[in-house]
Amino acid sequence: MNKQTLTEFIKANTPNIMVSQKALETIAEHFEERTFAKNDFLLKGGKNSGYFYLADGFMRAFTYDTEGGEVTTYFYPKDRVVFEIASFFLHIPSTEYIQAITNCKGYLASFDSINLLFHTVPEFREFARMMLVREFVAYKQRTLAMINKSAEERYSELLNKNKEIFQHAQLKHIASYLGVTDTSLSRIRSEFSKRP
Repeated sequence: MNKQTLTEFIKANTPNIMVSQKALETIAEHFEERTFAKNDFLLKGGKNSGYFYLADGFMRAFTYDTEGGEVTTYFYPKDRVVFEIASFFLHIPSTEYIQAITNCKGYLASFDSINLLFHTVPEFREFARMMLVREFVAYKQRTLAMINKSAEERYSELLNKNKEIFQHAQLKHIASYLGVTDTSLSRIRSEFSKRP
C-alpha cells in the first residue's frame, strides 16, 4: 500500500475544489502508514485520539455502560476517517475504545499535524470540513434513530446501508449498536429471513 490510496481519498472528498499535487504531497507527509491485526486497538479508553484514515478493513468503536457491559457506538468500514472527536479536539482522555475487527491498514496523523495542515493547506481545510460534516450527520442520524425508529427499522436500515457489518461484526456487538438484546436481535433476524 502506498500513499496514493490516501491522496485519492482526499481528492474524492474535496469535490468542490481542485487539489494540487503539491498540496497532496504536503498532506501525505504528515500521515504515517499503520497496520492493525484483528482485535488490535487504534484507541483505548483513557488515551488521546489520533486521526486515522482507514484504507482497508473494518473497525468498531465501543464504550462501557454503568454495569461494565460493552456498548458498540459505531462501525467503521474502509474509506472512513476514524477518530474520537471529543478526545481529539479537546485533548482529553477518550471514554471510547476503537478496535480492529478485521486486519486493517491505513494512515495515522497526530493532532499537531492535522492542526498544522488545517491552518496552512486550504485544500486540507476543505477536506477536514467535509469529514466533520459527514461524521456529524451520521452521529445525528444515529441519535435520532434511537429515538424515533423501532428496533426493526434500525435493523432494516443497517442491513440496507451497511450489510458488510454482518460479515465482520459479532452479533452481540450489532445488538448493542442497535440498542437491543441479543435475544431481540435473533428474533428480528428470524422475522426478516421469513420475508419474501
